[in-house]
Amino acid sequence: MSRLRKALGVETLPLLAMLVLVVVVFALATPRFLTAANLGSMAVQLPVLGLLTLAMLVPILSGGLNLAIIYQANLSGLTLAWVLLSFGGPEAGFGAFALGTVAAIAVGALSGLVMGLVVAYIGAHPILVSLAMMIFLRGLGEFMTRGGDISGFPDIMRVIGHGDVLGIPVPLLIFLAAALIWHIMLRRTRHGFSVYMVGSNIDAAEYSGLHTKRTLTLIYTISGMICAIAGILMAARFNSVRVGHGEALLLVTVLACFLGGIDPFGGFGRVLPVVLALMILQALSSGLNLLGANQHLSTAVWGLFLIGVMALRWAVGQWTSRRRRET
Repeated sequence: MSRLRKALGVETLPLLAMLVLVVVVFALATPRFLTAANLGSMAVQLPVLGLLTLAMLVPILSGGLNLAIIYQANLSGLTLAWVLLSFGGPEAGFGAFALGTVAAIAVGALSGLVMGLVVAYIGAHPILVSLAMMIFLRGLGEFMTRGGDISGFPDIMRVIGHGDVLGIPVPLLIFLAAALIWHIMLRRTRHGFSVYMVGSNIDAAEYSGLHTKRTLTLIYTISGMICAIAGILMAARFNSVRVGHGEALLLVTVLACFLGGIDPFGGFGRVLPVVLALMILQALSSGLNLLGANQHLSTAVWGLFLIGVMALRWAVGQWTSRRRRET
């Protein structure tokens, strides 16, 4: 049991128990919770939030923050939309979609690269840098779209947003693939090791020979790329793009990271607990929605749930410390 706990991380098993408890409670509360329709709806809604959370996760692990994720995603989605419209909109083919996807990811990567360079080489605080980028991207998007929506996409976008493979929604497959890549990157690569070291103590990491500036630059660049993928999924899901899409998700991504055991000061955390935290939040939201609760109540419950989890972790930590002193 201790080996399994060590392999999965100390946060995984408690979160898994919480997920089972939430599912059981809502399954008893409403028979519609475990229906194929509701589970399918949850599987389509989760990936966008999941991808944005992955984009937030690594900057937090490094001791920073990326407040620009929503607008990086939306501007990347707008880039894809503009390319598709340039090639006929609904009549655009796969080649136009591929070109637009590359352009969208390039926009996300470029915005992340700029942030990473400023954080790494100028030494500005990540909160200030990402806030400035957020304001810039929002203003740029509003200027270029005049605050309106862009719609009129080819059928391939519908496949990406609402299609499935062997009954599994395509957006969920994309998110699971990204989460697996994130896990491998953080636990099995030199870059992942550098992320943890930078988050733990950037001065010590630099003295030990790690290229901390390159690591920080790469962190925000990759964060921007995953935001671009989230923006593409949002465009495919809503069949339209607007600068303000998903604004309410920013703080939820931070909530999911902290609920999943990511240290707010950096240096500690795993991908799997964060995925479980996302599933808990989605289950809470869908269950309350089926019970007829207001959407704002779901947001309040999310915050209350995080407070409860933090209190529980504090109590467990106190109990563990007392046991160690007694032994």
